[in-house]
Amino acid sequence: MALPSSASSPARLRLLTVPAALLLLSSAALLVFLILPSLSPSSSTSSHLCACTPPATTHTTTTVTTTTTTASHPPVTTSPADVSWLKAQLAANSLQLAADGAAASHDAWHRLRKGINPRTREQQLFDINRYHGISHYPDEEASNHTALPCPGELLVEEHHSNYGEPWAGGRDVFEFLANASALTPTDQVLEIGCGTLRVGLHFIRFLEPGKFHCLERDELSLMAALRYELPAQGLLYKRPMIVRGEDMDFSRFGDTVMYDLIYASAVFLHIPDKLVWTGLERLAGKLRPQRGRIFVSHNIKFCSRLGGDECTRRLAELGLEYVGKHTHDSLLFNHYEIWFEFRRPKV
Repeated sequence: MALPSSASSPARLRLLTVPAALLLLSSAALLVFLILPSLSPSSSTSSHLCACTPPATTHTTTTVTTTTTTASHPPVTTSPADVSWLKAQLAANSLQLAADGAAASHDAWHRLRKGINPRTREQQLFDINRYHGISHYPDEEASNHTALPCPGELLVEEHHSNYGEPWAGGRDVFEFLANASALTPTDQVLEIGCGTLRVGLHFIRFLEPGKFHCLERDELSLMAALRYELPAQGLLYKRPMIVRGEDMDFSRFGDTVMYDLIYASAVFLHIPDKLVWTGLERLAGKLRPQRGRIFVSHNIKFCSRLGGDECTRRLAELGLEYVGKHTHDSLLFNHYEIWFEFRRPKV
């Protein structure tokens, strides 16, 4: 009888020990829970640290900096640092020419062109006219395209040679005028005689849509501007107002428009003095007072032929005054232009 009694004793002990152990563990956990807050930092300090974590601050700063840099407008003028960088790139790629900027000889230049389409403009024009375009599809597929009809002479860019100086000079004119007039994209600009947009393309690209106006009399130039240059440069969306007209008739531009910049690049050379004065008379009231500028390149024979005092008097009657003479050098070739500046004093 003793054996059963002694065998049941450990089991009974285990049943009493397990609840006791659980009670002991619960008491210990409660003690830790009560003591732990007094050992941890204050709630206010904890909140302060959470609100100013370095990752959040860094992310915010980076975002603001990036947005500011992207929003800035690119510079107008090529800087000396830009030129130095370009020269370094030419040297690094072994693209240096002779001191005068030319290849050593005609044969050397021809060797450089190896692998490039060697046809001249005349040869390209012959092929375009013979094949009715670069690729021609006859019969029912003849209209299977969306091309703007364009004369072959424009497709080989013959109009780039109509100025007696390089096409690249248009960039020089734009740089000078944009900087001299402190031009902004929202300003209103009028070019008298924009031709094939050698200069105007740069203004159109810089200005907001609809802010560039031009009066041009030559039909071929207008065809090149509208049917080739604007589509080729992807600038149709800028909606420049280019008007065919002569005799300084600006009526189609509207009665209320005010210009921040009016310029004539080598145009007044070919216009009778009397007509130049007519144009100035019609434009004086459309020039924004004080800030607005008129620039005329090469010469002011229409004014100098009258004599200084008489010219000043005539200008004053129109509400204009002569500001000064400027010269601007070219980035790409030995050439500089002389510009004469006029303004409209405060009314």
